[in-house]
Amino acid sequence: MEIIIGIIIGLVLGAVVAGGIVWYILQPRTKAIYDKANQDAEARRHAAEHEAETLLKKAEQEAKAARSEAETLIERRFKDIARAEERIDRRQAQLDKQIQKIEIREQNLNRRQSKQDKRQQELTEFEQQRVSELEKVASLTQEEAKKELLFLVEQDARQDMARVIRQIEDEAKETAEIKARNLVALAVQRIATDQVAEMVVSVVPIPNEEMKGRIIGRNGRNIRAFEIASGVDIVVDDTPEAVTISSFDPVRREIARRALEKLIVDGRIHPARIEKCIKDATAEVTKVIKEAGEEAAFEANVHGLHPEIIKMLGRLKFRTSYGQNQLYHAVEASKLAAILAAELGLDINIAKTGALLHDLGKAMDHDQEGTHAMLGAEFIRRFNIHPLVVNAVAAHHHEVDPESTEAIIVEVADAISGARPGARRESLENYIKRVRTLEDIAMSFKGVEGAYALQAGREIRIFVKPDKVDDLASIRMAKDIAKTVEESMQYPGQIQVTVIRETRAVNFAK
Repeated sequence: MEIIIGIIIGLVLGAVVAGGIVWYILQPRTKAIYDKANQDAEARRHAAEHEAETLLKKAEQEAKAARSEAETLIERRFKDIARAEERIDRRQAQLDKQIQKIEIREQNLNRRQSKQDKRQQELTEFEQQRVSELEKVASLTQEEAKKELLFLVEQDARQDMARVIRQIEDEAKETAEIKARNLVALAVQRIATDQVAEMVVSVVPIPNEEMKGRIIGRNGRNIRAFEIASGVDIVVDDTPEAVTISSFDPVRREIARRALEKLIVDGRIHPARIEKCIKDATAEVTKVIKEAGEEAAFEANVHGLHPEIIKMLGRLKFRTSYGQNQLYHAVEASKLAAILAAELGLDINIAKTGALLHDLGKAMDHDQEGTHAMLGAEFIRRFNIHPLVVNAVAAHHHEVDPESTEAIIVEVADAISGARPGARRESLENYIKRVRTLEDIAMSFKGVEGAYALQAGREIRIFVKPDKVDDLASIRMAKDIAKTVEESMQYPGQIQVTVIRETRAVNFAK
């Protein structure tokens, strides 16, 4: 233990002696470093003070320059303000002088107005006095004189108006009829087609009378299954070797016709076979509809139509109007519209597209509410068709106002295609009914003495009583009758309304 304490004491003494030696050796070097650090700090302090004095002098110089510049600017501004105040004072003086002049003028005007009011009052009193004297002389009041004068003026104006209207119509006919006739003749000549021959087939021939019984089936099960699956009515009557298919939907009727013909050829007629044949016929007709729509669009040179529009257009292949196939009518009208638009310098694409799609609503009007024009317009509007084409489809029967000349071209092309010789035909009963209705409408107007339908109902001539209907009234009557016919009747083409007013003077020599 004593040894350990002796060792520790020896180590402590050794450390103290070593520290003293180190301090003695490093003291001069530490003092030199300390002196050098003090000298560096003193030099930096002197440099910083010198730099600060330099910056301070520079800042004072810049401040003096800025102050001098500001004082110069302020002095210049004060001078500008002084000059502006002088100008304002001069303008104010001028305005005061002008206000004084205006006040003087207003006083003069007030004096003149008072003199004029006084003069006007004197003239009014003088006019009333003269009117009173005239009433005493003429034995008429002022209101009676006005009525008589207005009556005479109205009579003269009506006669002049009738002459002007007749003159304008004659001039318009001279120029318009020639040009219109040439355009229509050119268009019809370029797209001339055969007369109507195709009708929707609703009668299916059968090889023998025994086939009727097989079509009906035991207890009528075959015919019931066929009617349920196809949605048509099968009429089996006493007609020899024929069965009639009845349906308001021409596409269904075509599907049923094809299916029934397959069943008759095959000979195996039972509910399962009926369903298969109708399914196959539906696929065939769907394909035919698509091909017919594509062919019609290609023939009319109208491209870029939506597939749904093509399908709906193809359905017109099985739709007729007065015996005219509506798909052929649409293509024909499209060609006519393109020719007319080209001759008149209009947009050919809008005209031919509108004419091709104008009767598209007839392919869907059997199962939807609304007219075929509005149905077609609403249908094609869903597929981003040009708004002018949509308007042309909706306006071709005057249900909306046309927004372009192309819409009128579509209406004209529709009328030409439907009214050309051989385009349409109707039954004798409908023809007689239409002609009688036309004459009854004309006879319902006051002052009509007689009305006669001519040219197969395409013209109506009305004879009026000359003592009850004057020239102007006859012109108005022709327009009113034409408007009534348009609103209340359906007819192919157009009907000419002619009102004849004839005055006869008869006397006898005795």
